[in-house]
Amino acid sequence: MGIADEEYVSLVTYKADGTAKPLPVWIVDLGDNTVGFTTWGESWKAKRVRANPKVTLQPCDQRGNVTEGSDIVEGTAHMGSPEEFATVSSLVNAKYGKWVTVVRMMNSVRSAFGKGGQSNSAMIITLDAS
Repeated sequence: MGIADEEYVSLVTYKADGTAKPLPVWIVDLGDNTVGFTTWGESWKAKRVRANPKVTLQPCDQRGNVTEGSDIVEGTAHMGSPEEFATVSSLVNAKYGKWVTVVRMMNSVRSAFGKGGQSNSAMIITLDAS
């Protein structure tokens, strides 16, 4: 089972001072040793990846509690093109189904209070060879 088979993974991005910032994300397999997920293009994780593309992934639960004994997977991330966003969105919808609608509704409420926005970008991660 590969990292893309997990329901949630802990994505670790890095602040300018090197501080690790983990958070749980959904993940889909894009083939050719790449995975991806959708996000709001102005999220902190997107800003951190633009500054430092090195990331790690590790299986976790929906709250970000890492699965004990699981392997850490390293990779290099970038923010995808509009075409990649369409592909990743389609794969996320297929894998996560009704939960995508639930998250979109929650994001609509959050954005009404100035707390983020709807997913409009894809983060693409090329996994390091192990």
